[in-house]
Amino acid sequence: MEGIDKNKIEEEIHNEPSAENPFTLLDLKLTHVENKAAGVPAVMAAFSDLFEEKTPVRGMRALFKMNQMGGFDCPSCAWPDPDDERSALGEYCENGAKALAEEATTKTVTPEFFKQNSLSDLAKLDDYQIGKMGRLTDPVYLPEGGTHYEPISWDHAFKKIAEHLNALESPDEAAFYTSGRTSNEASFVYQLFAKEFGTNNMPDCSNMCHETSGSALRPTIGIGKGTVTLEDFHDSEVIVIIGQNPGTNAPRMMSALAKAKKNGAKIIAVNPLPEAGLMGFINPQSVKEIITGGVQLADLYLPVKINGDMALLKALELLLIEFEKNNPGKVFDNQFIEEKTTGYEEFLKQFDHYKLEELAELSGVSKEALCQAAEMIAFKKRIIISWGMGLTQQPNGVDMLREILNIILLKGSIGIQGGGLCPVRGHSNVQGNRTMMIDEKPTDEQLDRLENFFGFKVPRKHGYDVVRAIKAIHEEKIKVMFCMGGNFLSATPDTTYTAHALRKLNLLVCVSTKLNRGHLVHGKEALILPTYGRSDKDIVNGEIQIVSTENSMGVVQDSKGMLDAVSDNLVNETQIVCRMAMATLGEKAVVNWQRYHDSYDAVRDDIEQCIPGFEDYNIRVRQKGGFYLPNAARDEQYFSKELGGRAPFTLTEIPDNTLAADEYMMATTRTHDQFNTTIYGLDDRYRGIKNERRVIFMNQKDIDKAGLKAGDKVDLYNYDDNIERVAPLFIIVSYKIPEKNTVTYFPETNVLVSVNNVVKESNMPASKYVKIKIKKHDPEVYKKVDEMLYRGAIQRP
Repeated sequence: MEGIDKNKIEEEIHNEPSAENPFTLLDLKLTHVENKAAGVPAVMAAFSDLFEEKTPVRGMRALFKMNQMGGFDCPSCAWPDPDDERSALGEYCENGAKALAEEATTKTVTPEFFKQNSLSDLAKLDDYQIGKMGRLTDPVYLPEGGTHYEPISWDHAFKKIAEHLNALESPDEAAFYTSGRTSNEASFVYQLFAKEFGTNNMPDCSNMCHETSGSALRPTIGIGKGTVTLEDFHDSEVIVIIGQNPGTNAPRMMSALAKAKKNGAKIIAVNPLPEAGLMGFINPQSVKEIITGGVQLADLYLPVKINGDMALLKALELLLIEFEKNNPGKVFDNQFIEEKTTGYEEFLKQFDHYKLEELAELSGVSKEALCQAAEMIAFKKRIIISWGMGLTQQPNGVDMLREILNIILLKGSIGIQGGGLCPVRGHSNVQGNRTMMIDEKPTDEQLDRLENFFGFKVPRKHGYDVVRAIKAIHEEKIKVMFCMGGNFLSATPDTTYTAHALRKLNLLVCVSTKLNRGHLVHGKEALILPTYGRSDKDIVNGEIQIVSTENSMGVVQDSKGMLDAVSDNLVNETQIVCRMAMATLGEKAVVNWQRYHDSYDAVRDDIEQCIPGFEDYNIRVRQKGGFYLPNAARDEQYFSKELGGRAPFTLTEIPDNTLAADEYMMATTRTHDQFNTTIYGLDDRYRGIKNERRVIFMNQKDIDKAGLKAGDKVDLYNYDDNIERVAPLFIIVSYKIPEKNTVTYFPETNVLVSVNNVVKESNMPASKYVKIKIKKHDPEVYKKVDEMLYRGAIQRP
């Protein structure tokens, strides 16, 4: 640090808009912890948001078209819609309604708003307040050294982007980020522009949620997606839900689980917290269920420790092997194993060294409960195992998903009706983005098709994922970043480090519908480009367009907005990309960007030529309910091409989760009142939290041992990379959670997640596995926050 003027850096830091929520507490109220999700409170919460956003009539009209055939796709999660009839009362959940309310709001953020509000002043608000400002109406520009965004014309904005991109020494000095809301059409032209420009730097939200699923499944079953349909849930005998909270993250999944229960399925829930959406469900469309209290979902709840899942899975396998020995041919599908798998004998040998008692201890689940779970699975065939980010964001997440596959292979429960693998995706088209080749590691096969069809030489070198992009920006290897939706700053780990990286950019461009903190922590120059939401009418050449999306189970369907846009100065995402391409590439362009600009059908025609499974795209996407993409693992029991269509059993290890006496394991999670980084409200109704987000859930025994008490104010520390990170001012909440485990909300504790704490193979942030220390709140802690800011400005972890 020799030669650095610390006082000057500190002065610069304190003049920058904050990358963090304000370090202040609200007025925490603890209420009843729920054991069932949905019901009348969910309906009331959904409708109250429409009134809060001043759009009760407009919003209600849109709600009844959301997820309906001929309507528009929910801008929230990617849970599939029924293939057959859909509820006339509404095919949406509470969180979908909240997402729609935010999109359909009549509140607006105009150039005059930015004239009256500096970035520093806006950053003093919390994320909830920032997000409630309303829809963006016009493109705005922040000049170097500026404190306020200024209005800019669309033509001037594209000229500015082109100047920056064309001034780069290499195309690899640019990165193009994608959120999961982007349509198939916009995603295709976006990745195509990046490749014609000359780079595969396409970090995307998959790098932070389900990259682990793809990394685990592609080499083993030949496809990085799940292998079940919605109907499979209805026909299943056993459903295992592990590392996932459907009540908050995919509420419509609970309807499928309730139907499965009605048809006789047993449900096993595996999670450190006994979430309401795992325990029970009250269908708000059923008067009978509202009166009777709904249905119990989980027949068995296994309170696994954070990252104790691997020990739990191996314990189940050990017990299943014992069942098979005692009942030859009745537990394992030996014909399937012989014909469709490899490595079975080597897989079995490892269990000579495992003991049930030790595995139970490591998992945190009793032997009795493990035996009960194994017995529920042993003599059943139609088994679905479903997971979420509770597994994918563990450092050994890839291994754990392959261990799940091992169980499914033993049972022959893949490629059959009622059985298979089900990663539950987050954002509404995150899976479609990847199908459209939003991928920093495109395959040679994909690139060959593009090159042969378009006739330009595509870049072959792999690009940066999210974590590598953050480091590259910090090292000034990336100088321009274009973000197609999302809130990159708040979604990513190591907030202080990430924020200082973003401030080094020459230009940051954000295509957005609403204001977020990611617009306030900017490059030397910045642009915000306003676009349509999923529910808005997208009019091209006088006609309302359809776009298409792909849900969690590989169904591609159309989506047609029906609301009048809040501004006449919005541009759709596809046209934004095309105009950027035309401004940047000019006469050098090989792709006919004007053709795509003028016709989504033209985009789909060329997707059909470049991506398998999209034959007759423009015809089939307009059919009722859309169409399924091919899935050889599901449809043909054909797996790894390299193994002749077989799937390998994988050998994995149990992690060492040892903690020091004063250490705890922390996992970050959402509240029920948020979706990803979007904060709908300040309550977490199912967990009994009202009007506060700065809380840490702890086991009461841990609270007592530490000499603390519920309600105490504490500061949270992480020491990965030998660097002290601190998240100040949290309130302890006593909760039913395994000892030495804690849970907090993101993005408030993303600052504690080291950029180097990643999942092996997938390189995702391991946000569900953060070692922390908890200390009583010290007002002097803010000096340490200042030191973090200073250190983050000058060096890289």
